[in-house]
Amino acid sequence: MDHTITAIKAQKRNPNRLAIYLDGEFAFGLARIVAAWLTVGQVLSEAAITELQRKDKDEAAYQYGLTVLNYRPRSVAELRQKLAEKGYTEAVAGLVIERMQQNGLLNDLLFARTWAENRSAFHPRSRRALTIELRRKGISDNEIEQALGEPVNEEELAYQAARRRASRLADLERADFRNKLGAFLGRRGFSYDTIAPVIDRLWNELHATENSR
Repeated sequence: MDHTITAIKAQKRNPNRLAIYLDGEFAFGLARIVAAWLTVGQVLSEAAITELQRKDKDEAAYQYGLTVLNYRPRSVAELRQKLAEKGYTEAVAGLVIERMQQNGLLNDLLFARTWAENRSAFHPRSRRALTIELRRKGISDNEIEQALGEPVNEEELAYQAARRRASRLADLERADFRNKLGAFLGRRGFSYDTIAPVIDRLWNELHATENSR
């Protein structure tokens, strides 16, 4: 059975959605982008109506995905999980992800590089720890390798990670200083061979005046 569009009105609560009236009665709501080609007087078949409503659901999923990304960048796997939690099917999530990738909004390699750069700048940790973090976010090993680039000096990275914390522990006895700072660096994925010389270096720097007496 065919139906005729008798009115198209903006919804009061959400101007980005339109109320579609068929045969003189309200029928359903659609996102503006989905309803862009509809006109009053246009005749719609049942199949056409079903397709419009399907596209509207896909658009709602896409808009939700944009909201998630606006909160903070996400990997493909993270966004897929968020869409699933919202109740969207795997098929719909796949369409959203593909569309976002085509629009340059979702890129695992770029995400991994940004994540690693931010960690290095604000919360330095070992290459091993970064690799584990990125794997948990669904990033492939190949993309992780590309994102992290050439291996860095782990000892220098550990030193940068521990400097601020070391200053807070400066009044401790050496054994306590070593234990607490060692635990701090261990949680960031650094090995004992890397941690030991860094602790000695920071202890000596903090007590340089005392040692020179």
